[in-house]
Parts: sequence; structure tokens; C-alpha cells
Amino acid sequence: MPTYQYECEACGHHFEEFQNMSDDKLLVCPACQKPKLERLIGTGAGIHFKGNGFYQTDYKQKQDKKDS
Repeated sequence: MPTYQYECEACGHHFEEFQNMSDDKLLVCPACQKPKLERLIGTGAGIHFKGNGFYQTDYKQKQDKKDS
């Protein structure tokens, strides 16, 4: 589940919310109670592989022959 950043256009309140991707975006600011929230575009997070079957070498790029 991703973390989304929100900012209120009315009062400038800035916060993060942990939501499912299928959840509707928030509309009402928790600080001033006005429906002026905007979801910000963030940088995102890296992919984390958890569990058996993933190896560190599976996704490494091969070095050029001249580097060795």
C-alpha cells in the first residue's frame, strides 16, 4: 500500500496518508475541514522483494568487458 502526500489549498496543511491504491483520494482537510485537498505527485518508493525465491543477483546488470 502506498503512502500519498496531501496539501490543503486553503490552509497549507501538509500530511501523508497510507492508503490502498483503490481508495478514493481524500477531499476534506483534517486541519481546517474545508474540501480543498490536493494529492501531490511524489517520487514513489523502491520495489522490495520479500519471501523465498528472490536473489540479489537476479536483477543485476552485467558489467562491460572493458571494465574487468
